[in-house]
Amino acid sequence: MNKAMPVSLYTATDSHTIHFHQLQRGTSDRIRNKRINERTGDEVQLDDIVKGYDAGGEYVLVEPKELDEIAPGRSRSLDIAGFVDLAEVEPIFFDKTYYLGPRGKEFGKVYSLLEQALAKSDKAGIATFVMRQHEYIVALKAENGLLTLHTLHWADEIRDPKQEIDSLPGRARASEKELKMAEQLIGAMSMAWDPGEFHDTFQEKVAALIEAKKAGETVEKAEPAAKATGVVDLMEAMRASVERAGSPKAGGGKATASGSSRAAGKKPAAKKRIRSAPKEDLAGLSKADLYKKAAAANLPGRSHMSRDDLVKALASPSSRS
Repeated sequence: MNKAMPVSLYTATDSHTIHFHQLQRGTSDRIRNKRINERTGDEVQLDDIVKGYDAGGEYVLVEPKELDEIAPGRSRSLDIAGFVDLAEVEPIFFDKTYYLGPRGKEFGKVYSLLEQALAKSDKAGIATFVMRQHEYIVALKAENGLLTLHTLHWADEIRDPKQEIDSLPGRARASEKELKMAEQLIGAMSMAWDPGEFHDTFQEKVAALIEAKKAGETVEKAEPAAKATGVVDLMEAMRASVERAGSPKAGGGKATASGSSRAAGKKPAAKKRIRSAPKEDLAGLSKADLYKKAAAANLPGRSHMSRDDLVKALASPSSRS
């Protein structure tokens, strides 16, 4: 017996990419893309365009409606083949994510029932469906009280890394000491996963560039990436990384004050000083963040300053007044 639950598909993700129009240099004229016949140079209307498969020396022509006709009824339904453990679906197979919502209040109960059952069993429904003349294999999951649909890559779309990468080292021999040091490094740098702490710094720089150009200013080029220095002492590099990760400054902790026993015998000062607010660690900021602060403080000549110049200018009392 075939049971159906009508659902609607919603886009789950967005892009924060800054989009530009194409203009002819020296003008504000937009450049438009047209469908051009490469032989005649004439523009072709969308209705006059068909799909052609290059069969070697000739094209096999296919009308758009013919693609719809060979998948009747499948573009509006999910054919669930079965349910698998989520852990069995490797991350490399996941592509895009969509939200699913019940198509009408009368389907709310069966929607909620399926969501709760999937969440409790920690399984995903594997299904296929056709959308925009493409067939997809998808995983139906329960996430935070709603159903989500994840399009997956087909198995033959996953490339073999051994064929793609000719420099794989294989399972390199490591001593117990090296392995222990590597585990200590991972432990020292372990953190809770919070995606909100990460942001697209390049898009921020693009936005800063646009604002600077609107104001008639310029933005300095980014500092070049550090060059590779060749083979390094692996143990020494890991040891230094562990020390940096475990230091009070790196971990945000407070260093223990030295010489406290010597200061114990000193007489207290007659008057207590009012402590000023702690200064911001400008040296730890990126150049893009420094430029933003300089723009907020309206520092003159900031567009021509180096990173060190921005730090000095922002640290001066005049910039904080």
